[in-house]
Amino acid sequence: MNDYLNKGREILQKLKENNFEAFFVGGFVRDKLLGITSEDIDITTSATPDEVIALFKHVKETGKKYGTVTILEGEFKFEVTTFRSDGEYVDKRRPTEVTYSKSIEEDLSRRDFTINALIMDEEDNINDYHNGLHDLKHKLIKTINNPMTRFKEDALRMLRAFRFVSKLGFDIDDNTFEAIKELKSSIKDLAIERVMVELEKIIKGTHRNKAFKLMLESGVADELYG
Repeated sequence: MNDYLNKGREILQKLKENNFEAFFVGGFVRDKLLGITSEDIDITTSATPDEVIALFKHVKETGKKYGTVTILEGEFKFEVTTFRSDGEYVDKRRPTEVTYSKSIEEDLSRRDFTINALIMDEEDNINDYHNGLHDLKHKLIKTINNPMTRFKEDALRMLRAFRFVSKLGFDIDDNTFEAIKELKSSIKDLAIERVMVELEKIIKGTHRNKAFKLMLESGVADELYG
């Protein structure tokens, strides 16, 4: 893990040397603070995909349409996504368009849960724009801003909430849980492949029984298997 993290730090430093902002973001930061070894390190940056491609030798255009490329460094890979804001969501899953941004605050505001919006620089300094540290301390899964809006944008986020319950053993914030109960039927509109990926991760979690219990209480289980 140290080699992986150190290589990630080198990527951040190189981006910053070329006058771009860059941070570790998401699950890696969350898990590091919880003392959990993470298998994936994601980076968010003000550099556009083309600017990232120009700086690094081995880059795959894995999701360039949405601002994401993957840097390959030996055995390690890093998903690098440009700061962005999302356009309208029309299929309960993806935005119709994305707009690159120079604002880390704007980028983080589009993400799903507060505990996934923490960022860390190459010196392990944490920045928290959405009270993610508070929710991490109190073991809460809470959407950024209005949960109804977040789940209407992307219905898969509801299943992701249960995935994090299964992985971390956290509780779901009351307002977030109520929104899941109200919008649960929209899960039927998701591609079965995406649903199965999330269910597999829920099943593999240490706290899967807690996740299954909440899925039953919310009515999500009935939508999936009814």
